[in-house]
Amino acid sequence: MYARSLGVEGAELRPLEPWRAEEFLNHIDRGREYIGRHVGLPDVAADLTSARAFLQRYADKAAADAGRLDGIWLDGTLVGGVLFRTMDIAAGTAEAGCWLEPAAVGRGLVTRAVRVIIDWAVEERGVHRVEWIASSANEPSIAVARRLGMTREGVLRESYAYRGERQDMEVWSVLAPEWRAGRGDPAGG
Repeated sequence: MYARSLGVEGAELRPLEPWRAEEFLNHIDRGREYIGRHVGLPDVAADLTSARAFLQRYADKAAADAGRLDGIWLDGTLVGGVLFRTMDIAAGTAEAGCWLEPAAVGRGLVTRAVRVIIDWAVEERGVHRVEWIASSANEPSIAVARRLGMTREGVLRESYAYRGERQDMEVWSVLAPEWRAGRGDPAGG
């Protein structure tokens, strides 16, 4: 197992694996209402069995090189996560996402964690395009895309039904050369 410091005292990124299902469910329960405003994760992880199944799906995706899931811990407590919901190495594409419980908001943890996974995808796995898809109403998620230097490509109008309402979804992305250039990486120029 690895743990990667996020540059904030006590904050680290670690794999979020099936054996952590109880800890994951407790985290979701603490933030269920807040997280569920824009993200369906609380609906998917409703109890221990479904939480374990969700984590197992991502363990299977990681084994197939088709996705990954990492947790954000703050002072030893799981407070959020980042993921590649999809990852197609042959096509060079991935879709990143995140969630965070209220107690950890405003510390830059998600932005720092997503930087780590995008660096990994671009440099280690050869991903060329990382997408970020979020509800237009999810201002914190849109702010992360902006901070990461992503480009807003457009809006998929009323494309996603969430809890009985149609949501506009914004599509943001960053390409590997843009990502490298934004980091000041000479290989990006």
